[in-house]
Amino acid sequence: MTYHSGSRAVQDRVGVRDLADHVGQAIGQGIRPVAAAFLELQPLLIVGAADPESGAVWASPLTGAPGFVRATGPRQISVAGGVGPGDPLTPALSAAGTPLGTIALDPRTRRRMRLNGRARPTPRGFAVEADQVFSNCPRYLQRRESYETTDRVRGMPRRGAELSPSQRGFIEAADTFFLATVHAHGADVSHRGGNPGFVRVDSPGELRWHDYPGNSMFLTLGNLAVDPRAGLLFLDWESGAALQLTGTARTEFTDDGERTVRFTLTEVVETPAASPLRWSAPEYSPANPSASAGE
Repeated sequence: MTYHSGSRAVQDRVGVRDLADHVGQAIGQGIRPVAAAFLELQPLLIVGAADPESGAVWASPLTGAPGFVRATGPRQISVAGGVGPGDPLTPALSAAGTPLGTIALDPRTRRRMRLNGRARPTPRGFAVEADQVFSNCPRYLQRRESYETTDRVRGMPRRGAELSPSQRGFIEAADTFFLATVHAHGADVSHRGGNPGFVRVDSPGELRWHDYPGNSMFLTLGNLAVDPRAGLLFLDWESGAALQLTGTARTEFTDDGERTVRFTLTEVVETPAASPLRWSAPEYSPANPSASAGE
C-alpha cells in the first residue's frame, strides 16, 4: 500500500494525484545496496512511533558510531543501542510489532532516507522489518560540513505541559525539525527545514509552520488527515539538546493551494545533551523561502 485514503484526499485537494503516482513508484520494501551503504555511514537516526499505552506520538534521536544502523537483510535494518534513559519512546521500542518510522539524514551531503516498518527488540537494540523504503530530495535541508563526537554527559529529561520562554526561543531559532505521524497501519518520520523563524510559536501551547512544496506524495499531511496525533523533535546541532513535543496537528488550506500546519501541544520533554554530536554551522538550503513566506 503506497497511499492510504488520507494521502489521496490531500493529493486530490492539491491536484497532484498523477504526479504522486509517478513519484510513489520510488517507494519499495527492499533495501538496495546504495541505501545500505548510506545507512552505515550515519551517526544519527530519528525514530517516531506512538506510545502503545498512552497513544502519544513522539520522535526521538538515536546516535552511535557509524555502523550502529545497518541493513541485516533485504528488508531489515538493525540498530545497536536505543533511546536514552527517560526518553518517551522507550515503551514503543520495547514492544514487539510497534509500527515505527525512521529517517536517516546526512547534513554533510544533504541526503536523507526513510524506512518505515515494524520494530522488534533485539539483544543489542532493535530491528525494523521494512514496509516502505525511499529517499527524499535535498530541498530545505541545511548543509553542515562536519561533526565531532563529544564526551558530554546526557542530562535528565524535564517534562512540562507547555513551552517555557527559553523553549519558545529554541523553536523559533530552529532551522530544522522532525515530524512523526501515524496511520492505521504504520508510522512515519519526515524532515522539515527552513530559515530560522519558519516555525512560529503563537502561545505556550500552540505553534505553526508553512508547509513548503515537496515531493507531492503527502505522506505526512495524509497521515494527519486521518489521525491528528503528531510528535515533533527539535535538535540543537551544537549543544546536543533535544526538545520533544507531542500533541495534535491540523492542516489549513487556502484556495490558492497554500498550506499551514497548526500544532497543539499536550506535553513537552527537554533533554540537555541528548546527543553527543556537535555539528558545524549550517549553510542554509538555497530552496528555503524567507521565514515570512506564507504569512
